[in-house]
Amino acid sequence: MTTKAILLPTLAMSSFLTASLAMADDGLENYRDRFEALPYLPPIPADNSLTEEKVELGNMLFFEPRISSSGVISCATCHNPALGWADRIPRAVGHDGQVGERNTPTVLNSGFLGSQFWDGRAPDLEAQALGPIEAPVEMAMDLDKALERLVGFELYQQKFSEAYPSQEDPITDDNLAHALAAFQRTLNTPNSPFDRYLHGDQEAISEQAKDGMVAFVDNGCIACHRGANFTDSQFHAIQVPGSTDLGRYVVTEEESDKYRFRTPRYVMWR
Repeated sequence: MTTKAILLPTLAMSSFLTASLAMADDGLENYRDRFEALPYLPPIPADNSLTEEKVELGNMLFFEPRISSSGVISCATCHNPALGWADRIPRAVGHDGQVGERNTPTVLNSGFLGSQFWDGRAPDLEAQALGPIEAPVEMAMDLDKALERLVGFELYQQKFSEAYPSQEDPITDDNLAHALAAFQRTLNTPNSPFDRYLHGDQEAISEQAKDGMVAFVDNGCIACHRGANFTDSQFHAIQVPGSTDLGRYVVTEEESDKYRFRTPRYVMWR
């Protein structure tokens, strides 16, 4: 028998044992079962299919500063990929240096949310997409002027036509919103160490992280920060001294919704 013939079964057995050890139960099954792994894609709406052309266009528009009134602010200014698709400052800074009332949420995994913005005023990414462009404190751009600017570039004429081939004049506000939404639905983190751990790889996270998971459950954090996106998507009153932001009340005008905001996601777990 050759050395090669002896080594092949040995290597196969070694690989099997290594995989078996990695999949061995670490005794935390009851805790793991309280969590959900993130799917690779969020639900895709019937009226906004996810096509390569549309996602490419949305990507371009997300980083396009010329759809702001100053010509220097894009969606990526506040949702910076190098900063976790957020800005890591307490409150967003927008047009002409204005400071907004709220912290910039990451766009990662945002397609899994039941509503958009901290107060839930937009039901989906399509409804959310144009808000920052028009908001005076953010990009401060008249939407018709933004579309006029896009029409002025042959590249955008080409890309909109490729994304919406059945339309004669595809550079519209609706298509702008749908392209941005389509791109954002691709910004997901389904292969994080914690997701791999939930899928069965017991060595994907450290023992310290496992201790943190146990503490997270035992101390009740999971009551609000639950599900694949680590949020119950509910709105809770978290008013702090000096706060003037009325939160969900701005949307519903219900007295009981004053100072309510959606439960933040724990994206850093992913």
